[in-house]
Amino acid sequence: MHQNNPTAQGDALAVFSHVRPRLFGIAYRMLGSAAEAEDILQDAWLRWQTTDRTAVLDPSAFLATVTTRLAINVTQSARSRKETYPGTWLPEPVSTSDDPHLGAERAEALSLAVLLLMERLSPTERAAYILREAFDYPYPDIAEILQLSEANARQLVSRARKHIAEERSIGSEMPDLIARQSLLLTFVAAAQEGNLAALEKLFAEDVLTCADGGGFVRAARAPLTGRDRVTHLIMAISSYFWTSIAVTLIEANGQPAALLSRGGDPVALATIEASSDGITHIFWHMRPSKLRAVAHLLPGSR
Repeated sequence: MHQNNPTAQGDALAVFSHVRPRLFGIAYRMLGSAAEAEDILQDAWLRWQTTDRTAVLDPSAFLATVTTRLAINVTQSARSRKETYPGTWLPEPVSTSDDPHLGAERAEALSLAVLLLMERLSPTERAAYILREAFDYPYPDIAEILQLSEANARQLVSRARKHIAEERSIGSEMPDLIARQSLLLTFVAAAQEGNLAALEKLFAEDVLTCADGGGFVRAARAPLTGRDRVTHLIMAISSYFWTSIAVTLIEANGQPAALLSRGGDPVALATIEASSDGITHIFWHMRPSKLRAVAHLLPGSR
């Protein structure tokens, strides 16, 4: 990776800018936070500036290595912060409708459900899984980035794949994006109307709902599971939560999402996961700082 190479003496900013979307994609998937991913990229840029770039054979590989290792370090320290987070922590949503680079290469490891499952992997397992599944890195490159043997890199990816597949319990076919969008809009309409029968038909038996208010907004502090319990929770809040709410359909993390606003201000972002059994997960982002990244998608905000 580090050899004399006269062609590597190009403009540092141009080289970094060219690979920046991929670097952000790696860091964001590792951390589930756009803000922390941007901090990682700032550190990577500073290291790139102070590196003897004439000795770098492959700038893209060098920067991906720096970014991944920085992200692993931050992931290790972020775990303790999430353990003391007030209520349920959800990954910060990002718009993929106006930032197509984030999912341009491969959209894997980008959905909120998978980002949450990756929280249960070790930082190194997570990095190996992301490099392989989201960016199709060859195993020898993953091994070099993570300073492992190729056999260990393969084992990490295999273990992560198995864990995520088991946790998602993919025993039934998942709807395509168009069907998921229709299901999301039907759910939002039923919730707004307080339509008990409609909600019950939409939900899988073991549907789970969770909300991230971050201690700043009133929200359930623990996930709720089961069709009856989730239905009755949504019915209980329908009389006041949906008052004067406008719904804007956007794309977040490569999935359809409903951005809810009141008086032009974002209130929540609702996203779902579904199978052929119905809606399996409902995620509510309500913490104001986590809505900033998508607030500009509201009508009239541009």
